[in-house]
Amino acid sequence: MINPTRLKSLAALAFIGCTLWGAPANAEQRKGVFHPQVAKLKNGMMVVVITNRRAPVVRHMVWYRVGAADEPPGKSGIAHFLEHLMFKRTKTLKAGEFDRIIHRNGGQQNAFTSQDYTAYFQTVAKDRLPIVMRLEADRMTNLVIDKKEVAAERKVVEEERRSRTENKPNSLLWEAARAALWRNHPYGSPVIGWMHEIHKLNRKDALEFYRRYYRPNNAILIVAGDVTLKEVLPLAKKYYGPIKAGPIPPRIRPQEPPSRTSRRVTLRDKRVARARWGRVYLAPSLNNAGKKHAYALMVLNQILGDSATSRFYESLVVKQKLATRAGTWYDSGSFDSGEFGLYANPRGGVSVATVERAMDAEVAALLAKGVTKEEVDRAKQSMLDAAIFARDNMYTGASIFGRALTTGRTVAEVEAWPERISSVTVEAVNAAARLVLSSRGSVTAILLPAKKPATPKKKGG
Repeated sequence: MINPTRLKSLAALAFIGCTLWGAPANAEQRKGVFHPQVAKLKNGMMVVVITNRRAPVVRHMVWYRVGAADEPPGKSGIAHFLEHLMFKRTKTLKAGEFDRIIHRNGGQQNAFTSQDYTAYFQTVAKDRLPIVMRLEADRMTNLVIDKKEVAAERKVVEEERRSRTENKPNSLLWEAARAALWRNHPYGSPVIGWMHEIHKLNRKDALEFYRRYYRPNNAILIVAGDVTLKEVLPLAKKYYGPIKAGPIPPRIRPQEPPSRTSRRVTLRDKRVARARWGRVYLAPSLNNAGKKHAYALMVLNQILGDSATSRFYESLVVKQKLATRAGTWYDSGSFDSGEFGLYANPRGGVSVATVERAMDAEVAALLAKGVTKEEVDRAKQSMLDAAIFARDNMYTGASIFGRALTTGRTVAEVEAWPERISSVTVEAVNAAARLVLSSRGSVTAILLPAKKPATPKKKGG
């Protein structure tokens, strides 16, 4: 299964998604991006259709407003574990039959879990849409969880954690950094779960989570491709409409206390060949109290990011020749607060301490002098220009709307992205930089090779 558990992967996805919300420069297109058609079924399920006539193909997605941050204490990984079990059996389908039907009809399918949402999707020819809709609606309400399959799939997930995290020092480092950053919020636990808690997940845990959250009024149906709402809505009513709505727990999560200290996480590992340095800060997202800063932070990230013309790259990589990579990332799409990160990979022969001092100097200069109007204008134009091709890919719009609508935003907010980015000022970018990068609540993460064992001294003759 696709499982974006790594901090940097999520941040990259967030930035790509935010960038692609832009639109071509003409005035009419600036009024919207994907121009979706929207409806709601009587049971509360939202339906979003994004028409794309480039091929007789559709992507069918069901997004649930539940993720790892909604898990009960001590049950980390249950959201992702249930995602795996959703591919097993239902009251009408035998184990493995779901996959066989999709493949027999020339389709592809997968799923992914994040901190805030879980999504299931299929890509099929347009005339196969009723088939995948029937299958997805079936497992929304008729899932059967067998004890033997639970035990077998738990081993699969444990192996997935070993391969994705335990066997990758950089993943272990950032898992520890997240745990240090989020001291009280559930974002501090990994999406895939802690190994000792995964090992205890059972059939009862999965069924309770399924029955609590997998309801039509907690789900969003998104269909992108060679269809219109007029074609999709009757099918949605036929397959999803009969499923009864139910009570959904409110998304009330523990929040972070004020941050007064900076923290450091260091990992030495014999598998590490080159050192790495990074730092992550808590930052406003598009859905929390500080969301007025989110659009400015997107522009700041574009200015500082990891392109060959970005500020940090030009300084640390090109001019000072201290690093092989340097830049920033920003995760703006969380239901609660987001994250803003810096990173630099030291060049051979350059110490982590040297790179850290250089990055600290860059941040200090940024806070003292700010960004320029030319940098802001160039960044905004680059973001809008890069988004021109967003509508060419039917997957992009479906992913953007799914993520936005499961994390508290609206269709109107997504469609208004070009105007909001265009209105960002130099003053707003500098204020956002000061708000985030002046914070004491950061975590610095350092990855180092293992220390070489000391050579024993030879005894005198």
